Amino acid sequence: MEEREIAFLRYWEANREREKKWQYQLKVGIPIGLLFSLPIIIIVFTGRYWYVRADMEANASLNPTLLMICVVIIAVFIAIFYKRHQWDMKEQQYKELRAKEIREQKDAEMGTDPVQH
Repeated sequence: MEEREIAFLRYWEANREREKKWQYQLKVGIPIGLLFSLPIIIIVFTGRYWYVRADMEANASLNPTLLMICVVIIAVFIAIFYKRHQWDMKEQQYKELRAKEIREQKDAEMGTDPVQH
């Protein structure tokens, strides 16, 4: 195994439980969530400069509190979903590298050359 793979295995063994918690995922993922949800607010508030009809509709029927609640919900959902997806990808990589490590240990015990993939 390469040094980089071994370093990842050690890192993930030490941090996998911490990164699995939804509180950690929310805290670390919120910038990405805001990156996806803040453009909604920007479009709504700048709409008057580029689309007059949209501004009239927003002023007539848009509740600012509801808009903020929706933006927060979108940000939280994206944050947790994004970090959960990253956790799943790292967990899959960990399992693959762990299987490779076990296979190489068995090959070394048997005295055979490991199969190159």
